[in-house]
Amino acid sequence: MLLSGLMLFMIGKAVLPELLDVGKEGVAIVRVEGPIVDSHQTIEELQAFADDPLVKAIVIRIDSPGGAVAPSQEIYNAVKRVRKEQNKTVVASMGTVAASGGYYIAVATDRILANPGTITGSIGVIMQTANFQELLEKIGVKSVVVKTGKFKDIGSPFRPMVAEDRQLLESVMNDTLSQFVEAVADGRSMDAAEVELLADGRVFTGRQAKSVLLIDELGDLHDAIKLAGELSGIEGTPRVVEMTKPFSFQEFLESRFLGGIRSLSPSRFSAPLLYLWVG
Repeated sequence: MLLSGLMLFMIGKAVLPELLDVGKEGVAIVRVEGPIVDSHQTIEELQAFADDPLVKAIVIRIDSPGGAVAPSQEIYNAVKRVRKEQNKTVVASMGTVAASGGYYIAVATDRILANPGTITGSIGVIMQTANFQELLEKIGVKSVVVKTGKFKDIGSPFRPMVAEDRQLLESVMNDTLSQFVEAVADGRSMDAAEVELLADGRVFTGRQAKSVLLIDELGDLHDAIKLAGELSGIEGTPRVVEMTKPFSFQEFLESRFLGGIRSLSPSRFSAPLLYLWVG
């Protein structure tokens, strides 16, 4: 009897706080962690919380060095839709690093908070490739390519990059960079010329970023949740909701034995153009 009563007490203690929060307005957390290679899950979470009438604000917790251009842009656009179409407050909270594509996403929000030591910025585009031609020649291997145009194998590791190749790739990269600059200028209410002065790939600490207007305030995740609640009109301490990510044995093994080495390798990305800090 005593054991049964003790078990009921423990269950009640665990469940009661959640029962008390039922029907209470809250702030949702959406996490963008690691290299950005796909936008599907993040956009799905944003839309689910946007459709929830009890979620008044969303905090995007960014701990990412950036990644592929298109997924970064898709998440950026999704954040803007949540703000404009669902009229939800969105606040960015920067963790250890929120650089390049991670920063691109942040500028779509209402406010950006970073820790004083957060690494952010890295406004720029990078493309990396290797050339194996001399190595193949040493071992007697020749590459045979049949193509329909002179640029079809541009960036190939089996031939040198000529001046025309570099000129074409630089024009593509410059256009991709201008899209980044435009997004920052729009999100931070800055002139494009001001952003261009900072768009040379350099990184900033959170404190430095605040001094050049790339973020709004210094603060941690707790501060971001509090601010999101205040901006959305929630009285008192907001209920915090977050989707639980299903356990992946593969991801567990990768994080356990490979650490950050594999996740930060540019070779993981199929897209050659990256909004990525590779420091």
